[in-house]
Amino acid sequence: MTAPPVSVVIVSRGRPDALALCLRGVAQLDYPSFEVIVVACPQGAAAAAAHPEAARLKILAFDEPNISAARNLGITQAAGEIVAFIDDDAVPEPTWLTHLAAPFADPEVMAAGGYVRGRNGIDYQWRARSVTGCGEEREIQLDSMVARILKPEAGIALKLQGTNMAHRRSALAEMGGFDPAFRFFLDETDLDLRRAKAGHAAAIVPLAQVHHGYAESDRRAADRTPRDLTEIGASMALFLARHCPEDMRDAAWKALRAEQRRRLLGYMRRGPLAPDDVSRLLRGLDKGRRDGLSRQSGKLLALAGPDTAFLPFPGRPGARRAVLSGRVWNRASMRAEAVRRVAEGEIVSVFRFSHTALYHRLRFHPDGYWEQIGGLWGRSERRGQAVKPWFFGSRLREEIRRIAEFRGIDFRPPEA
Repeated sequence: MTAPPVSVVIVSRGRPDALALCLRGVAQLDYPSFEVIVVACPQGAAAAAAHPEAARLKILAFDEPNISAARNLGITQAAGEIVAFIDDDAVPEPTWLTHLAAPFADPEVMAAGGYVRGRNGIDYQWRARSVTGCGEEREIQLDSMVARILKPEAGIALKLQGTNMAHRRSALAEMGGFDPAFRFFLDETDLDLRRAKAGHAAAIVPLAQVHHGYAESDRRAADRTPRDLTEIGASMALFLARHCPEDMRDAAWKALRAEQRRRLLGYMRRGPLAPDDVSRLLRGLDKGRRDGLSRQSGKLLALAGPDTAFLPFPGRPGARRAVLSGRVWNRASMRAEAVRRVAEGEIVSVFRFSHTALYHRLRFHPDGYWEQIGGLWGRSERRGQAVKPWFFGSRLREEIRRIAEFRGIDFRPPEA
């Protein structure tokens, strides 16, 4: 079946280095037909304009603190059948779009979401959850990495993450896209519940994976310490007024506030926050609630279609995969070889093991290759035994096996 054309929308909020890395990763997507739309503040627009393929980007100027309005602008200029979203501080695996777009072959599927890996590049930050109109979330357990299509249930929706989700453009535009009253937080969740209410199916796609770095912003520090909870309070108040039965709203708000307080106290115990910071942030949360209750949210109108044609971005469809490996003392030569192969159009994975039990970390290097480092006897996935004896070759095969399917590596285990 022909792969549907996809419009990838990236909203940039003044993090030029993060956006540059995101675009470098997007440029390695192994997908035959996609365009890239960057909705950006002046700093982000400048970073996008500096990209080697800037002429193949749709760069839209936007400088308001409103993620929903920014995404809607991107949707209006999306000429693909599917609209995929990724944050500017995230990087997709090469097969991201291949897996994320696949469920849309079923005409009943109107949305899909994948898995998100966190800062160390290995642990999952997000997998699959459902959400109710009162904001209650529940983990969805999957037995395999095979995509699953979920039919909507009354008052429950598949909760998608804005850094790794896709929507059928026709349905998204008809629903009016994202509600601009949700300037930040719960913007996707509001859409999820509206989609479920409309009777649309959605898919969980475990192999559609991105790496999310949580770049610093006005609302959080680089270590994710909160700086302001006002918009969280405003969005939650608006969300409950729209989706939660009236007699359950106070209890839902108290549950959210208690959860935020626990989170802040955790940061206080670790050191980034002082007691007065916790009080200040909770006051901001309560102020946000008052603002949210007075915030107007009118009927959403259908979004207009694009006034520009589909603009294909090169990507790397069918690119050859390369795997480089070695010891710590081979670092310089491996990196030089990786840079050379990336320049030749390959998708490169580098594995470097030290003779230690250090935990592993994986990242997309600014030079355009994937790099995993750690101890030969240390953990990659943070479960199981902390130290395990390995020979170099067997450890390398195990780590390649772990990433092969979503990195697109043709891995064939040795015969028994």
